[in-house]
Amino acid sequence: MLRRTGTCLTACTLSLVLALPTQAQPPGRYEAPDLTRGASVTAGGDYGLPSLTRAGSQAISGEEYLLGRAWLRQFRARAPEWQDAIAQDYVESLVARLLPHSGLGDARTAVTLVESRLLNAFAVPGGVIGVNAGLFAFAEREAELASVVAHELGHLSQRHYARGQARAEQTQIPAMAAMLAGMLIAAGGGGDAGIAAAMGSQAAVIQDQLSYSRRFEQEADRVGLQAMADAGYQPGAMVEMFRAMQRMVSLQGGNPPEFLLTHPVTESRISDTQARADQLSVTAPRDGDLHYQLVRARALLAIHDRDPQQASTRLAQDQAPEAARRYLDALIDARAGRTDRALRELDALTQSYPDLAMLPASAAQLAFEAGRIDEAINRSRRQLRLMPDYAPTRRLLGEALLQRDPDEAYRVLRELADDRPEDPQVFTLLAEAAGRSGREAWGHLARAEQLQLTGRIDRAIRQLEVAKQVAEREGNSTAASHIERRREDFIGYRETLEEF
Repeated sequence: MLRRTGTCLTACTLSLVLALPTQAQPPGRYEAPDLTRGASVTAGGDYGLPSLTRAGSQAISGEEYLLGRAWLRQFRARAPEWQDAIAQDYVESLVARLLPHSGLGDARTAVTLVESRLLNAFAVPGGVIGVNAGLFAFAEREAELASVVAHELGHLSQRHYARGQARAEQTQIPAMAAMLAGMLIAAGGGGDAGIAAAMGSQAAVIQDQLSYSRRFEQEADRVGLQAMADAGYQPGAMVEMFRAMQRMVSLQGGNPPEFLLTHPVTESRISDTQARADQLSVTAPRDGDLHYQLVRARALLAIHDRDPQQASTRLAQDQAPEAARRYLDALIDARAGRTDRALRELDALTQSYPDLAMLPASAAQLAFEAGRIDEAINRSRRQLRLMPDYAPTRRLLGEALLQRDPDEAYRVLRELADDRPEDPQVFTLLAEAAGRSGREAWGHLARAEQLQLTGRIDRAIRQLEVAKQVAEREGNSTAASHIERRREDFIGYRETLEEF
């Protein structure tokens, strides 16, 4: 049963809401399980899971990281993800571009995209950044989107969540954990309203806990503006974004978008932001707006899934570049079964903009979705010879190879899982590839990893029990030993959270 003490949810909610493991290994780099040999990822099989109860100075590198990743797993179980590998790669690149200038050093971040038309973005302690598809629809230029992300990174770098609790160091983490639990409870209401309550880091049962002070907003604006300028974005775009939000509020009769519920925009704040922006100069301006416009086209199509023409109309109204409108038309053509026409258009765009990896990746994806498996494989391999690290194409190649060469698919997807150990969709495909290529025990292990990444720890543990039985039946002692270590990790970590 949930209890409230004053205005704060108590930490007793953790055993109900955050009872799951994470593969966090702060402050070092997490290494994914080796699904080919079952080798231990660290000496003795120790995954270095941080303690939630020890005192010390590990709050930002240990406990906050752990809580953020735990929250993300539960959030995935409750909110509709926008599963678009191309958009995911773009946002991750944007965050990586801003991160070195945001005062967060080499902090490891995790990006989640949410399938919602609501204007919103959020950042959770531990480096979790979320973006709604609706934010792409609202921000007409890349710099405007960057201003929102930079502002959220500013909140993280200044540790506003922890500071906002106004507690002694030893009690900040329990208070933060209760806050995150409350966000999940709000999300559990279902529908856009419940999702927005969680994603906006406010609303519903925890409005009082999450509202930022004027000082915190100014600090996040300051850090965000400087990060934008250093990363090559015009800081004045933050002012433009604030004014656009103000206009949106007036048009909606005073009903603000979710982002503004805890990030209120006043005239004094806009004036202050304008004054700061005027003092900053951009020494190396970015010229990446076309890339953004192409991703924005994908977001608009996701939002207007039932009426794609609305997405096309919106791009035209906002005077998007011609290339972006051609790209969207190609996506719409493919949906209508005009695959050849769509591919010709994408190939023409690729010739005009050879450095944009998402263009040939989109063509390969359309070929795959049209059932042209061999063409999708050939297109993917051709692109990866020139751009071997582009994750969306690597993932598509693995998925397409499932239909032709499961053993090769397993190799491709295993390598991708090593690089993206927090990506549940990769582990979903890897589990299928393992099963089709005769690696049944490893398939169950990959499925267990996917389950724990999406907040279903009990099912993940049961899946590991099945994996071990299969490994023992096959006489695969290496796999059985590794699976047992993962099972102990999962159980022990769950118990740690429950005790906390």
